Amino acid sequence: MVKKVNVEGLDAFRAKIKEYEKTDYLYAYFSGSKGEDGKSWCPDCVAAEPVVEKHLASAPEDAVFIYCSVGERNFWKDQNNGFRKDPTLRLTGVPTLLRVGKPQKLVEGELMKDDLVKMFFEED
Repeated sequence: MVKKVNVEGLDAFRAKIKEYEKTDYLYAYFSGSKGEDGKSWCPDCVAAEPVVEKHLASAPEDAVFIYCSVGERNFWKDQNNGFRKDPTLRLTGVPTLLRVGKPQKLVEGELMKDDLVKMFFEED
């Protein structure tokens, strides 16, 4: 079964990447932080989350899935925030789904397409 881990912020994300660096299938999903209602400020993130959750079952059993909240809207919109500037991430939008250490990446509207998300988790 896929192990799910939730983190908030870039430092927590980096710590988890280090913790799971030996994992063959390490996925990261970046979303706007959630409010008290449990929903992200980012409408695309809200729409994409159920599609990603549904197809996560297609991932290899030993996979690790890190759900990373990128912060509040004002922080995310700052073009100099760490998620945008980090040389290994260079996020351009949320939601973003990527395979850590590999070129596979889906961004924003791509994450609402069932077939793309399913293939993402089935690729080796």
